[in-house]
This record gives sequence, structure tokens and C-alpha cells, in this order.
Amino acid sequence: MFSGIVEEAAEVVALREEGTNLHITMRCSFTDELKIDQSVSHNGVCLTVVALPGDGTYTVTAIKETLDRSNLGGLKVGDLVNLERSMVMNGRLDGHIVQGHVDQTAICTDLKEMDGSWYYTFQYESNPEMVKRGYLTVDKGSVTVNGVSLTVVEPTADSFKVAIIPYTHDNTNFCRIEPGTKVNLEFDIIGKYIARIKELGA
Repeated sequence: MFSGIVEEAAEVVALREEGTNLHITMRCSFTDELKIDQSVSHNGVCLTVVALPGDGTYTVTAIKETLDRSNLGGLKVGDLVNLERSMVMNGRLDGHIVQGHVDQTAICTDLKEMDGSWYYTFQYESNPEMVKRGYLTVDKGSVTVNGVSLTVVEPTADSFKVAIIPYTHDNTNFCRIEPGTKVNLEFDIIGKYIARIKELGA
């Protein structure tokens, strides 16, 4: 479980394919605090630490399902990935409840700088069946973009905007997002539960 408050935008230092799996090796400032089997959010995708070689890097493995549903399959060496370790339950929940289970990807369609902040517009595939499952955004609701907990502005049936402050821009990979960039989305789990209850008529 995560909160969507990114700790660091870390660099991809190696990628290795093995069958349909992708082994991703990262370098970050808290590598020495990680343990094998620990969960870490990567652009909003919960992945398990599988190797700690002791050189300041660690490795996680993404399977085909994860690669198909997220933007991790398009990573290149040198890319920045938003990292967050799992939430400590005795602390404050500064973002919102994030599972680390990416629902789908979206494309940045517009970027505007607004006197010290930035407005990003994202468009995603939507259809009535997905909406029934809670894959939608609501005004002032929460959404996770590349693992960052954000507040939705001006949602439509298949798009929304978010406002990014300088700190978030400079300390996450939002500094590299531009029109055409693919990002990972996780819709609010509370909305999904409500949609499911409604579907079941409970």
C-alpha cells in the first residue's frame, strides 16, 4: 500500500529481458535501506526487490501483464522513474490510498506553464464498461499519475487536468513529461468499490 507521495525520481541503469519478463535495475539514494522481497512503487507500479548487488543499485522484475498495462515496457537506460516505498501505517497519509496496481496508461496531450506551476492534460481510453468498473475521474477527486497522488481538475469522459507545483515538477519525472509522453494511471480504489457495489445492486 502506498500514498502517492514520491520519494525520489531515480535513474534506470540497466534493463534485461528474460522471456517475457523485464528486469529493471535502478540507482537511488535509499538502496542501502532496501531488502529482498520489499515492495517499491515504480511510476505507480508495485514491484518486488529481487536483487541487491551492493553497488548502490537494486533490481525488480516486471512480468508481461505489468508491461502490457503500464509504461514500464518503454523504459530506456537513463530514464527517470518515480519511486515510493510502501506506506508506514503509523504515519500520516499525505496523499491518498494507492495500491500500486496500475489500471491503464494515458497520454499527455497538453502542457501549460502558469506563472510558476504547470497544468498537464492527460487523455486515456474509456468506454462504458470501464466506467462501470470505476475507471473514471471526478472533479477534485484523486488520481495517481506515474505514482504521484494528484487532484483532478476539469475531467471529461476520457481526460483530465492536474496542476503541478514546482516541488513536484522538480523532484519527480514530471520534469520530463511533455505532450506525447505515456504515463501510468491508477484510479481511486474507493470509486472502484462504489462502482462494484452499484453493479451488484448491493
